[in-house]
Amino acid sequence: MPSVSDTYIENRQRVQPTHTNNYESAHGGNVVKWMDEIGAMSAMRAAGETCVTAKINGLDFKRPVPQGDTCIVESYVYAVGRTSLRTRIRAYRESPRTGERELTTESYFVFVAVDADGKPTPVPELEVAGDRCRELRDEALAAEPEEDR
Repeated sequence: MPSVSDTYIENRQRVQPTHTNNYESAHGGNVVKWMDEIGAMSAMRAAGETCVTAKINGLDFKRPVPQGDTCIVESYVYAVGRTSLRTRIRAYRESPRTGERELTTESYFVFVAVDADGKPTPVPELEVAGDRCRELRDEALAAEPEEDR
């Protein structure tokens, strides 16, 4: 049985000119793509199966990620249903020189595990053992949009 912390992934993407809009910051579509890719990896760690995006909840862009900065995406699964996995995903801008980090984007994605035929398939329960797992799960549940609980 996978734990919440087993599903935690953090990835970095240096924001290059080809990733930016005319304001020299990461194009929102690129940020969402990076979040979706890392979120799917977290979901697959939990499910042990291929996972596809079913829903994106409350995607909030708080700040831009300037060209030349690093976009850090962190993701983890905090709750599961029969075939679905609720995943908290946040993006940060980070200065590559100083390591200064600031939250830029956050959302909750729901992924569905699918079998080789593309049909939904059951996922294992999610273990919440230890302080780190409880902290991650509780943070996600507290900040999750009310309509998604």
